[in-house]
Amino acid sequence: MWSFWSYAPETVPLRAAAAFALALVVSLLTGGRLIAFLKGHERGGQPIRGDGPKSHIEEKKGTPTMGGLLILGTSLLAMLLFANVRQHFVWISMLVLFIYGLTGFADDYVKVKKQTPNAMTAKMKLFIQFMAAVLAVNVIAAATPNSIESRLYLPYIDWSFQLSWVYIPFAVIVISGASNAVNLSDGLDGLAAGMLAVVFSVFMVFAFATGYPAFNETAFPYVPKSAEMAVVCAALAGGCVGFLWFNLKKARVFMGDTGSLALGAVLGVIAVILKHEILLAIVGIVFVLETVSVMIQVLYFKKTGKRFFKMAPIHHHFEQLGWSEVKVVYTFWAVTALASVIGLLSLI
Repeated sequence: MWSFWSYAPETVPLRAAAAFALALVVSLLTGGRLIAFLKGHERGGQPIRGDGPKSHIEEKKGTPTMGGLLILGTSLLAMLLFANVRQHFVWISMLVLFIYGLTGFADDYVKVKKQTPNAMTAKMKLFIQFMAAVLAVNVIAAATPNSIESRLYLPYIDWSFQLSWVYIPFAVIVISGASNAVNLSDGLDGLAAGMLAVVFSVFMVFAFATGYPAFNETAFPYVPKSAEMAVVCAALAGGCVGFLWFNLKKARVFMGDTGSLALGAVLGVIAVILKHEILLAIVGIVFVLETVSVMIQVLYFKKTGKRFFKMAPIHHHFEQLGWSEVKVVYTFWAVTALASVIGLLSLI
């Protein structure tokens, strides 16, 4: 007979369900108090971009930020209670959440205090992200069998190739890129949190598949002890769903860089651990498109002096076309859900 607290592989589904439920319930119970606290300590709330949609300046003025503290706090609590924190994959995920969350918090804090949308320099943020990602990748590599450590696996086909030394910088880019992609996507009420809830739920399924030898017939390898990441994913999904209650239009709080940088980074970490880097781009296709739209906009403007999109990231482009904020959010959720189904087909 196993004990619930034994952290045996058989308990992972139960612990994942408990982690999801705890993060969700605690978010719902404490979110209102956190929002009241943030309102009392943030003069004017999050500064709104002057070059963004004009409707946002009035509609979102005064809304407190740093709401990501709710997701991070409840998720970390659930992980501490239900995940095996002595396991390398778990504690490095928690550490990445903390480091990126602290970086985002510092940025949000300065923004609020100085009432400017630009606080910490891009170079400083990228440096911290890079160093934390390098640390995470090296810890993950040390805990991964040598036979699969630096291999890149392609979904849907039973094929992989050796990246050798290139894998380390590749994985660092995956983590840092995911962090910034989620950050760029956090521009509409409920958009980023809703998509993250779906993607974390899908990666919970991937963790079950990758972490149990019985699934070795899939196109992905068995990664010892990675099933524990299902508990981590469940906790994060629960935190995101609970946060949505306060973040749907009209949002009572924004997650801010505190949440978006940390959640994107840990999503990248999870993908690297599970060897699902390519699937992250498929399931998180909206995050990819948001990032690519900004890159295209910047490069096109530098070359021609004109804008390729009406506004970037691309969710603002659709707003400028006349779509309501709610329509954009629900459409992007639907695209994420469809991409998730396509991603899950890789397990067949």
